[in-house]
Amino acid sequence: MARLAQTAGLTDVQQEIVSTVRDFVDKEIIPVATGLEHRDEYPQEIVDGLKELGLFGLMIPEEYGGLGESLLTYALCVEEIARGWMSVSGIINTHFIVAYMLKQHGTQEQKDHFLPRMAAGDIRGAFSMSEPALGSDVSAITSKAVKDGDEYVLNGQKMWLTNGGTSSLVAVLVRSDEGHPEGTAPHKSMTTFLVEKEPGFGEVRPGLTIPGKIDKMGYKGVDTTELVMDGLRVPADRVLGGVTGRGFYQMMDGVEVGRVNVAARGCGVAQRAFELGVQYAQQRHTFGKPIAQHQAIQFKLAEMATKVEAAHAMMVNAARKKDSGERNDLEAGMAKYLASEYCKEVVEDAFRIHGGYGFSKEYEIERLYREAPMLLIGEGTAEIQKMIIGRRLLEEYRFQG
Repeated sequence: MARLAQTAGLTDVQQEIVSTVRDFVDKEIIPVATGLEHRDEYPQEIVDGLKELGLFGLMIPEEYGGLGESLLTYALCVEEIARGWMSVSGIINTHFIVAYMLKQHGTQEQKDHFLPRMAAGDIRGAFSMSEPALGSDVSAITSKAVKDGDEYVLNGQKMWLTNGGTSSLVAVLVRSDEGHPEGTAPHKSMTTFLVEKEPGFGEVRPGLTIPGKIDKMGYKGVDTTELVMDGLRVPADRVLGGVTGRGFYQMMDGVEVGRVNVAARGCGVAQRAFELGVQYAQQRHTFGKPIAQHQAIQFKLAEMATKVEAAHAMMVNAARKKDSGERNDLEAGMAKYLASEYCKEVVEDAFRIHGGYGFSKEYEIERLYREAPMLLIGEGTAEIQKMIIGRRLLEEYRFQG
């Protein structure tokens, strides 16, 4: 076992779960990931294997058929999966966020209806917050829900849905002015709707269209889509939690744990980049010796390994903070910010170690080089994380003058 990114204090069950996932990644993901990624092919066999392992229900309580594990266990599994292929971790992540939001905020009927099938992997989740002109300003959402009897009619266009096509349940954040007087703060007039649909593209239910996959630089295999609502009718009992106006807080809670997930993905990709770099440095010879024996390369490897270790430690700390029941937005923001930035830097250093061969699609590092930038913007840009961190620090260290 590698020395880097070890986690102290795990239970025997946690160690067994993480070890099982690591073996699965080594045997079932790494050997096929680059080929699937170059073909932009959905990894159905890998997903089926994860379903058999029970990973779709990893954090869903046992009473609903899940494993009832902690955020830390989940994050460590994501770290391993991202080490194999980051796109696969994306398939798991949006499902996990929707399941988490249901567990934390859903009505009992909603939990009973969705969670058992989500734990089994029979229902796959996606969540939809962003819009084409939105960026990081969630308060500027224009998609809207209007009540009509026992239903709501939803209209608007959403953007950047991971698993938008393959999912069968989407948590959609829209404006809902009903019951909220004019002048109400935007974040207090938003509602999350649980929208069921058929997997696929085109009109997947009356009033709901998934136009097709967005062609991306990296993060291929997993489908990223738009979502268009045109007179989409949703029953009132599919308002998450049964009460309108709470959607912003529900989504932010989901994104908070999602940031730990993105940090874990950054750790996993960085670990793989380090593995590739240190292996290649011992195989490639220049001036009569392996390049690993050149001081310049040793310095680079030292910096890469230190960044891997630091990012992993911060990710673990953020997960444990959330598991303890404490507020963790500061720790999650720090972990996401550091892990994504360090991931980019470690991948680039591994790319440099490979020299010209790093530019060849025959080498795995080429894929990682295109994947790492997504982590810089997923679940909030570095600038958003800095805003969160700065505000929380001012709360914690308020000057008493």
